[in-house]
Amino acid sequence: MSNQTTAPAGAQWFALHTLSGQENKVKAYIEKFKKVEELDDSIFEVLLPTEVVSEVKNGKKSTKTRKLYPGYVFIQMCLYGEDKKVINKPWYFVKEVAGVIGFVGGDAPAALRQSEIDEIRARIEAANGKEVPKVQYAVGEEVKITDGAFTNLTGRIDEIDPDRGKLKISVSIFGRFTPVELEYWQVQRITE
Repeated sequence: MSNQTTAPAGAQWFALHTLSGQENKVKAYIEKFKKVEELDDSIFEVLLPTEVVSEVKNGKKSTKTRKLYPGYVFIQMCLYGEDKKVINKPWYFVKEVAGVIGFVGGDAPAALRQSEIDEIRARIEAANGKEVPKVQYAVGEEVKITDGAFTNLTGRIDEIDPDRGKLKISVSIFGRFTPVELEYWQVQRITE
């Protein structure tokens, strides 16, 4: 894990509760102004876990970034001194950032456990470079094909390969079922 900021022993991870939709602004502000406020030795990393989600609307595939924990930003910082009391300068700096509701845990926030941060990082890593379909499908489900050689035909999902983002679908062609492999975005759920 060499790409992480080397933080001193007193640094811990905390969760910040933010106004919905303000997560990016909060992260950007803290990263920009921690240097100005001479808090580089108190605030280290600001984490906003996201994943890329794909969906098809009107036959066009689109992707967007979705937050894994909407309304939260994670911050690695020295919040408590050796006397176990809150250090005022970084505490007030973070609390007064526009869009921050406060630390999760109120006036005496408990640091996240390393296992919790590891889990968050694992989720980021798992989402990295992968598109997650907005719609989740199930084996046996009937779908309509919206792209490719079999457009407008319906088929039944036989297999789902989430790692590759592919579906194996049985399509009835001239009364025979033919297996075809398609990407998530090439089909849509048949709405009743």
